[in-house]
Amino acid sequence: MKQDILRSLSPDYPWGDRIEYFPTIGSTNDFLKALAKQGAPHGTAVLAGLQTGGHGRLGRSFHSPEGMGVYLSLLLRPECLPTQLMHLTCATAVAMCDAVEKTAGFRPGIKWTNDLVYGRRKLGGILTELGFTPKGTLDYAVIGIGINCRQQEADFPEEIRQIAASVSMVSGTDISPARLAAAMLEALAQMDAHLLTGKEAILDAYRMDCVTLGKEISVLRGDDVRHGTALSVDDEGALVVAYPDGTQETINAGEVSIRGMYGYL
Repeated sequence: MKQDILRSLSPDYPWGDRIEYFPTIGSTNDFLKALAKQGAPHGTAVLAGLQTGGHGRLGRSFHSPEGMGVYLSLLLRPECLPTQLMHLTCATAVAMCDAVEKTAGFRPGIKWTNDLVYGRRKLGGILTELGFTPKGTLDYAVIGIGINCRQQEADFPEEIRQIAASVSMVSGTDISPARLAAAMLEALAQMDAHLLTGKEAILDAYRMDCVTLGKEISVLRGDDVRHGTALSVDDEGALVVAYPDGTQETINAGEVSIRGMYGYL
């Protein structure tokens, strides 16, 4: 698989010597965070054919069956304040839409803040995690991405079968995980080059791709649920929500879950 990925990468991909591949791993994010603490360089990537402990935002598990998806984590060491990376998940989501479009010929949407979707089904998710030095300054960012690549509907567990899809299902062709992985890595390298200088353009692209905007949504905080309308994404990637009583709220990704009033979207 690693050789297939390397063959699919463009010659100008900057981090080809920093790719690690494992047939089976617990979690690519957890493994890469350990490497980061040992001094792994900017651009190190960990990919796996199977995750036994894949997880997403708020501790949710991510179904990661063998040979069916791309499970990838990338290490960045940006020289900036943590507050300058509030848009990192948004930037990654746009880059992954670019990668899927390049590989499979269709462009997914983004369910705020970190899910790739098509129609009313989830194609993949993103988990960004930051690490800090003992002095409290930013040490690294690890971006974890899982995208369903080859599954057909019957391959998904019954409990998610109606809300999950794969790139192959949508495109109607068998998409190679290695080719998709290469496109993802290339899109992430391009994102990194403009992450701090192109924030405005990144967020404009995110708003164009975000399917949550304009929708009636449910904002879930534990047992508390409020219903409102998603108005916009602000300049830090937070969601602006309007409620029926005329009030508005700006919501950060770590605080809540967002669901459509009538289902996943």
